[in-house]
Amino acid sequence: MRSRIRFSDLLSESLSGVLQRPGRAVLTALGTLLGVGAFVAVLGLTASATGQISKRFTALAATEITVETVTEGGGARSVQSSAFPSDAVSRVLRIDGTVHAGVFWTLPNSRTGGATGLSLPGQAQSQQQVVAADPGMLLAANCRIAAGRLFDDFHDRNEQRVVVLGRAVAGRLGITNLSYQPAILIGDQPFTVMGIVDNVDRRPELLLSVIVPRRTAEALWPALPNEPTSQQMLIETRLGAAQMVAEQLPVAFDPAGQSQFKIIPPPDPRELRDGVNSDLSSLFLVLAMVCLAIGAVGIANTTLVAVLERVSEIGLRRALGARPRHIAAQFLAESATLGALGGLVGTSIGVVIVVAVSVVRHWTPLLEPWTVVSAPLIGTAVGLLAGVYPAVRASRIEPVAALQR
Repeated sequence: MRSRIRFSDLLSESLSGVLQRPGRAVLTALGTLLGVGAFVAVLGLTASATGQISKRFTALAATEITVETVTEGGGARSVQSSAFPSDAVSRVLRIDGTVHAGVFWTLPNSRTGGATGLSLPGQAQSQQQVVAADPGMLLAANCRIAAGRLFDDFHDRNEQRVVVLGRAVAGRLGITNLSYQPAILIGDQPFTVMGIVDNVDRRPELLLSVIVPRRTAEALWPALPNEPTSQQMLIETRLGAAQMVAEQLPVAFDPAGQSQFKIIPPPDPRELRDGVNSDLSSLFLVLAMVCLAIGAVGIANTTLVAVLERVSEIGLRRALGARPRHIAAQFLAESATLGALGGLVGTSIGVVIVVAVSVVRHWTPLLEPWTVVSAPLIGTAVGLLAGVYPAVRASRIEPVAALQR
């Protein structure tokens, strides 16, 4: 009579072999469990993290335009020869989609007394960067105040001698309380500190700067001969309007189109987002594959040990009529069962990790359906592949030699 084994019998035997040694089965499946869990968690966290990168990029970089003034030779213009019209900010704000805009530049040290001497009265001077800026530039940079307030159009229009300090500068000067109206010296000119910037979303160099109103700087430190100063304009737009605003800026500054500007619009958000997603996913997918490979090695090693321990059992089965392929199928089924169990539990753990980390980080958890669906199948496949060599080894055991042991 031809010997054969039914699928139900094969499944029953594999489950029986796994359950006979529950401790070893758990340790064997642990490798696949960790590998599949890492696979799901890594891909899920990568998708969630890149989603946050995309969201932040959309909220900041995609709404930022920078305009620089350049000469025909590519050098910087001086303040007196600036290509920005006097009403440039109001012109830009009339473009639909613009939220805030302002001109700014860094003052050369020679304008503030040879070197930018900055100190509290009676204290030693220290070198600091002084930035002249429109009030709209501070709004476009989204400056957040730790104390006091930002200067506004009134201070700028009336050339008020007030400054806003970056957090680093204020800490260096020991200014934390503005209730006593502290004053600093820029060169030999006194200024009242009216605000301390705690953080910014754009232009982080402002945290290391002393910021004065634009017209105040122009009145106190006019341009010197042969001293070019690169002026820039920072523009914040509504989401999705940046490209359209950038196209209209040259005409807004000069309807004849003769002025020269270097307009830097944001890059295409979709291309940047897709590039970031692709790079991170590829990197972490490789790490997940390494985890699965480690799990496969664990299953193969443990299954091979099980084959060596069950030589007598294999010999008895062969003596009762089991063919080599039946023995091989039994051990393949056992390793595949271990891989499937590890894959199911690992998938569940991976999903829990993604959700938990997202909740702690205040992210939106993102999981691709194919990741969750394929993970248990990947665990099964890993277990199946890991059991090939032990199964072949078991199928080659001769019944007479096995029974003699």
